[in-house]
Amino acid sequence: MVKIGNIELGEFPLLLAPMKDINDPAFRKVIKPFGADLMFTEFISSEGLIRNAFKSTRKLIISDEERPIGIQIFGHDIDSMIRATELAEEAKPDLIDINYGCPVRKVVNKGAGAALMKDVYKMIEMTKAVVRSTSLPVTVKTRIGWDDKSKNIMDIAERLQDTGIQALTIHGRTRAQIYRGTADWTLIGEVKNNPFIKIPVFGNGDIDSPQKAAKMKERYNVDGIMIGRGSIGNPWIFSHIKEYLDKGILLPAPEIKERVSICKKHLLLSVELKGERTGVLEMRKYLNGYCKGMKNFKPYKLALLQTFTFAETEDVLNKIEEQFLNL
Repeated sequence: MVKIGNIELGEFPLLLAPMKDINDPAFRKVIKPFGADLMFTEFISSEGLIRNAFKSTRKLIISDEERPIGIQIFGHDIDSMIRATELAEEAKPDLIDINYGCPVRKVVNKGAGAALMKDVYKMIEMTKAVVRSTSLPVTVKTRIGWDDKSKNIMDIAERLQDTGIQALTIHGRTRAQIYRGTADWTLIGEVKNNPFIKIPVFGNGDIDSPQKAAKMKERYNVDGIMIGRGSIGNPWIFSHIKEYLDKGILLPAPEIKERVSICKKHLLLSVELKGERTGVLEMRKYLNGYCKGMKNFKPYKLALLQTFTFAETEDVLNKIEEQFLNL
């Protein structure tokens, strides 16, 4: 049984990665029934929280049906991270996660996210401060290094463990790679199999199929897997991985009717959360995933990109269902 503090996550948990502009409550509520064992909010700026910025504070909204759930924060100033941790704890998550992996220039240039991989002393001091400032379990997500010349995750992992964090997720790319190239799980495996590491180690990067998840589990002995981009418009990835790992059964791709049904559910949740226009517009980023594999989908995609109301969008989705069911 994998545990983070007192949170029991099962024998081999699947985690939903904290993706900016993706992991809103609507997305998480769609994902949860398909078997995500632990989910995270979008990563939240510590400076935004302490300034009470709407874009940051609204990301603190969580519900009991999403549990267990962690709130992920990032920042460059230790005092701000302490205060942000206290504010995040008021939202009653199950844990606090620190982002030391975001490669985006806007974040890195402020000395936050993956930039801390170049200042390990500050990373450790910041982590200690966050751990001391909350009664909740604290976890960390980071990368294997800043670039090919400084893959320092082995040293960082031991030092982070010493701060009192209770789990570590490692993305198998350097900051220099951003999201390019292939994730290298070799160092993730070395951290996991380091006899001095006692906390759970989760691997992240390029998991887009049950077969790949099984391969990484067997080859690198990680305690669980975090899934990010592979889940966008594809909540089935969690249930399909579980079925494959548990029974060796490779489930078929979901039928068109189910794809459209879940897409409609997601649309409704998005509109309820953000209002009609914004909810419809923000659904667009998920459409490729929901409609993956549909032949001659382009005209419908163009139509969906021109809808601005719930009724218009639902009408196009109904036409997609009718068209593909009649093929």
